[in-house]
Amino acid sequence: MVLIKNVLKSFIKVFRVDTVYAHCDIPCGIYDPHLAQIAAHTVIRMDALISELAQPDGNASDGERATYVNKLARFVAVKEEHAELAKRELRILWGDYFKPEHLEQFPELHGLFWNAMKVASSARQDTSMDSAQSLLHATQEIADIFWRTKGANPVRHPSRQTSGGELVYPS
Repeated sequence: MVLIKNVLKSFIKVFRVDTVYAHCDIPCGIYDPHLAQIAAHTVIRMDALISELAQPDGNASDGERATYVNKLARFVAVKEEHAELAKRELRILWGDYFKPEHLEQFPELHGLFWNAMKVASSARQDTSMDSAQSLLHATQEIADIFWRTKGANPVRHPSRQTSGGELVYPS
């Protein structure tokens, strides 16, 4: 047993083994655009909270200013994290799920994904509600096509989230 352990340690030292992170790349066949849509809704909500945040005036106490800065930093951090999460989830769909036969059926697919990546970057970089709404719209368009490729009839339902809007589901 010790011999095997020493051989493995030597192998690892010689052939350096790094940890690799991926969706799964088995491929597992489990894909869903839902998380990208929820991430986009989170970006919308964070932009709304940022715009509603009252900036302290010149007479504010140090504590009030610190509370404002803390809230703003947290909202921005969550917004950026979820814009990146939307991009990650969309990249998984684009690179792992969609196949050439899907592109034949939906020739606009690459353009939709390219646009979604761009609007996700914009939504991450600024606090524009237009960028956030564009990200949601892009994820919804992709979700619509995704469910069609699965033979489902996509439907939109109210999200019932504080961000409002809709989510695309299979019927």
